[in-house]
Amino acid sequence: MLMTPGLAFFYGGMVRAKSVLNMLMMSFISLGVVTVLWVLYGYSLTFGNDLGGGLLGGFDFVNLNNIVGTLVGVAPTDAAAPWVDGHQIPHVVFVVFQLMFAIITAALISGAIADRAKFWSWTIFIAFWVTIVYFPVAHWVFNFNGVTGTDFVGGWIANKLGALDFAGGTAVHINAGAAALALVLVLGKRKGWPREPMRPHNLPFVLLGAGLLWFGWYGFNAGSALGAGDLAGVAFLTTTAATAAAILGWLIVEQIRDGKPTTLGAASGAIAGLVAITPACGFVNPLGALAIGLVAGVLCALAVSLKFKLGYDDSLDVVGVHLVGGLTGTILIGLFATTSVNSAGKEGLFYGGGLELLGKQAAAAGAVMAYSFVATLIIAFIIQKTIGFRVSAEAEATGIDEAEHAESGYEFSSLRSGGTTSAKHAEHTAEKVSATAAAGKEG
Repeated sequence: MLMTPGLAFFYGGMVRAKSVLNMLMMSFISLGVVTVLWVLYGYSLTFGNDLGGGLLGGFDFVNLNNIVGTLVGVAPTDAAAPWVDGHQIPHVVFVVFQLMFAIITAALISGAIADRAKFWSWTIFIAFWVTIVYFPVAHWVFNFNGVTGTDFVGGWIANKLGALDFAGGTAVHINAGAAALALVLVLGKRKGWPREPMRPHNLPFVLLGAGLLWFGWYGFNAGSALGAGDLAGVAFLTTTAATAAAILGWLIVEQIRDGKPTTLGAASGAIAGLVAITPACGFVNPLGALAIGLVAGVLCALAVSLKFKLGYDDSLDVVGVHLVGGLTGTILIGLFATTSVNSAGKEGLFYGGGLELLGKQAAAAGAVMAYSFVATLIIAFIIQKTIGFRVSAEAEATGIDEAEHAESGYEFSSLRSGGTTSAKHAEHTAEKVSATAAAGKEG
């Protein structure tokens, strides 16, 4: 749960001062909307007994009925499941754990449309998006046969295709990244982009948010083992290794390309590494994790510049980090997976497994990306044409915080005194500094 406020700070620091509250709220509202829908029907559509074809769960757990006093994680017959050693946890704990994945996946999308989305339109979008996109896709990826019911059938990616995704590279990051691209195309560019500089207003916020995300990610990845044993330890270790390597990869690209390593680059590199290792953390060894992290750091650092070449305004690089990072980690499982760390996994190409797993990983990534992109495009287009999705040009220019929330993140009144404008105040301050410097020289 801590990851979502962490994401709010990460995104909030990257926007301009006049948009920070709106950016924070776009993450926080996901906690409200997704939780309510999860209780009513979201968990059931995700982890209920399949309705057919591995596409959607049934209505077994509507209103969270039939979960108290039961266990999940009983060893299923499908060897692709990550908890085949028989981990069992209370069903109610599993419900809340999986809820957090749903919450942050929706919140991740918001960074792509910073500075220009109506708050209530975004809220309505979240409700439709998790219902039509996230719940089905999570069913495909996370619902293994027999996990929430001994005779229950799960999703097609987990059980029929047999692609590997330990903690959400497809269901979370590719899903959110593809949706972000679709939203950007519907809402269009920010006013003045890319001519006007739109620099982060608070880099300490960005680093704080990245740190909170990194901390929470251990629950995200290691927790997906559904038990405190070797497998959770492997995920804990590989998550750390990949993230560290990604920071170095991103900063090296910045040094070569721009001449300076930046704090924004370090934070972004960390997130890129976390994204990429998410699907692979329980299936690769530490060396594989270092390779995945390094590749992700380099590729994501290069990918964020594509928006300037291709002309799509992905405000906070959701496409460049989450879509590209998610694709990187998901596909590289096909190279680096090894059963030496998880007997429920498979051997990748570099461990004698051939191309079969690589093909399955690519198929899973492609299916999720295509479905999420098309479905999001339709949802966003309908909202835009009915209630409107984008704020007015005036609201965008003066500040979305005031326009949408009647608040501002910072109090600037100290720049005004007795009718003196901020410009005069700055001029007066400069004169005092100059006088002090002159006095120092005379002394």
